[in-house]
Order: sequence, then structure tokens, then C-alpha cells
Amino acid sequence: MAAINNDWLEALKDEFRKPYYKQLFETVNQEYKTKLIFPPSDDIFNAFHLTPLHNVKVVILGQDPYHNHGQAHGLCFSVKKGVEVPPSLVNIYQELHDDLGCRIPEHGCLTKWAEQGVLMLNTVLTVRAHQANSHRGIGWEEFTDAAIRALNGQDRPIVFILWGAPAQRKEKMLTNPNHLILKAPHPSPLSAYRGFFGSRPFSQTNAFLEGHGVAPVDWQIE
Repeated sequence: MAAINNDWLEALKDEFRKPYYKQLFETVNQEYKTKLIFPPSDDIFNAFHLTPLHNVKVVILGQDPYHNHGQAHGLCFSVKKGVEVPPSLVNIYQELHDDLGCRIPEHGCLTKWAEQGVLMLNTVLTVRAHQANSHRGIGWEEFTDAAIRALNGQDRPIVFILWGAPAQRKEKMLTNPNHLILKAPHPSPLSAYRGFFGSRPFSQTNAFLEGHGVAPVDWQIE
């Protein structure tokens, strides 16, 4: 696993010393040696690498990485260029178009968002090929909860976008009144029509940021 080496390291350093993380590290290393695991090991912490803690102004919480070949690269909902855009991201793009009028792009790489301060964090950071949720319960949740606590403790306004029940279970950790919490059903085809469409998270996020003197996010993926 590629080490975290920006200001997230200071925020999370205590986690690396805990027994659960030692066990998690050993489990994940063994999985990579014996099974096909996504994302590539150097991409596990891409959300942290691309969005340093001091830059975070929006958090989008996902569940676990895409589990088909070539999709996952360490950012929730995002896929590498050249990979077919997954159904949930198709729906995110549709809502983005309906909300802000953004053009629907031909690829699903959301690195541009991450580089603007949108932390695209899955609560579980690895997965076995073709086995959704296969790394649930091995320790990642404890690690990403520590990241969420670090974000909650920031004294600047941050928007937390919680799509679906697993993400919304983290709401109880978000106790800082400086932050905005936006909730909606998951954008997957199974639930998007139950209130994800029409939830307008992108315009609400930018209105909140601008209202607090923070530059809005340019959500248009080129």
C-alpha cells in the first residue's frame, strides 16, 4: 500500500499504531498476494493523496470500490478514463446536468473534483474482484471513521454529501455545527428515483460554500 504522506498522515498517525490496523495491513497484503483485489494497491489511498485534509471542502461518502476490472482507482463513484461509466455515476451526471446544466461527459474520471477539495471517500477501501462488500468488516471502517472524525473536527465549513443508508449511518459522527449535511437516496438505478433525482446536491453545496466565503466547486467534468 502506498503510504499517506501529506497532512492526512498527522491526522491519522495514531491509527497506524493500533492493533486493528496492523491486522488490517496484514490481511490486505495477503489478499493482494493471493486474490485479485481492486483498486491497484498503489491507488488505495488516492482519495487522501489527491485531497489533502487542509483542502477538503466537500466530502462524498461511498461504500466500497467498484469490483470489476479496470474500474476502481481509489475515488468513490469514479472510474478511470476509457472505462464504461457505471450506472450510479450515469445518474450522478444526470442530476448534475439537471441541477447545474453541466454537460454530461463521456468518461467517469472524477479526479478534477478531488483536486478541488472534494474528498471522494469510500468507507471500505479495497474489494475482491466481482465480490461486492467482500472486504467489509476487516478494519477499513474503523480507519475511515477516524478520517471522518478528523473532518468533523475541522473549524471551517465542510459539506458532507451522504447518499444511501450506509453513508447516512455516519451522520451521527458529524456533530460540528459549522458543517452542512446533505442526504439523499443512493444514485444507483435501484433507488435514484426515490429522491436522489431532484435533490440538487451540487447547487446546494456551492451556495453553502459561497455563503461562507469559500470558492465553489467547478463540477463540470471536461
